[in-house]
Amino acid sequence: MHLNLALGGGIIVAIVIGVVILILIFMVVAMYNKLVVGRNRVKNAFAQIDVQLTRRYDLIPNLVETAKGYMKHEKETLEAVTEARNQAAQAAKAVAGDPTNATAMKGLIGAEGSLMGALGKLNVTMEAYPDLKASANMLQVQEELTTTENKVAFSRQAYNDSVMHFNVQRESFPDSIIANMFSFQEAQMFEVKDDSVREVPKVSFT
Repeated sequence: MHLNLALGGGIIVAIVIGVVILILIFMVVAMYNKLVVGRNRVKNAFAQIDVQLTRRYDLIPNLVETAKGYMKHEKETLEAVTEARNQAAQAAKAVAGDPTNATAMKGLIGAEGSLMGALGKLNVTMEAYPDLKASANMLQVQEELTTTENKVAFSRQAYNDSVMHFNVQRESFPDSIIANMFSFQEAQMFEVKDDSVREVPKVSFT
């Protein structure tokens, strides 16, 4: 009798332990899946930025080629824009491979800052070339660049929202335990800290 009771009690304990383990497994799986979804949202949000950045990088050679016909003595300025554009394109490609790589994102932020600085210097230099300012080709490139930059800004905001949501989830308990166990790294926001870089890199013709 006592043996049967002991066996019955042992079975109940085993069942309870098994149920608890199953619940813990389901919780871990659920938290892991939530983190995966959050990370994928960050990647998808950057993909939208990448489309617009690529569009802008494709427009800049047109800008340089148009300016080159009028600014024959500004080779250094034009080459600086081209070099900055190439570096930014490479940095964007590195981030596209893994948008949650904070180091790669910081590299892109720096490269974008350099590109905006080079475009700003070109803008100032163009003021000395009235014929270039009146060029129909340059006006068209300016319009396309401005439109694209507005789209970049909009996509960047959506990306930063996704990053913030993912990082909050990653740092919240008990999700933080799973995040650390499976190496879910903190994502880096795409922020441009220099106020002069925040403005649309447009060419003024007025």
